Amino acid sequence: MSGETTITIIGNLTADPDLHYTQQGVAVAGFTIASTARTYNKQIEKWEDGDALFLRCSAWRDLGEHVCESLRRGSRVIASGRLRQRTYETSEGENRTVVELTVDEIGPSLRFANCEAKKAGRTNSGGTRNRPSGDGNDPWASTSNSAFTGNYTGDEPPF
Repeated sequence: MSGETTITIIGNLTADPDLHYTQQGVAVAGFTIASTARTYNKQIEKWEDGDALFLRCSAWRDLGEHVCESLRRGSRVIASGRLRQRTYETSEGENRTVVELTVDEIGPSLRFANCEAKKAGRTNSGGTRNRPSGDGNDPWASTSNSAFTGNYTGDEPPF
């Protein structure tokens, strides 16, 4: 994982997270986070919104399932993960490049809300696992750099 671009984004979910499963049965949640910078304009004594950044995200395995169980449209979240860039060809033959976030950690922002966290039970079925081992011998990892954007059919990205 060294050399990967890691970012943290704070924003709101634009829609309910969408849970899908790969052909191998691995859960993946797809969602978009909208983040808008706000600055205080001293001349008019008001807060002003800047341009919104819409970042497509994916969360894999148990994390993806937890996202879908816990977060809804409009939820203010703090997410951290790795940026992935991928290129694909449209049905019209045009090449497109997208940048997406593979989420490693996500949770609700408690700045303007409160919540009660419940520890989730560990599972090891249906393509999910307890925790990444971090020892480089990850049987679930692959070499794909694709993040989820719809009907995903390939292997999941590495941790």
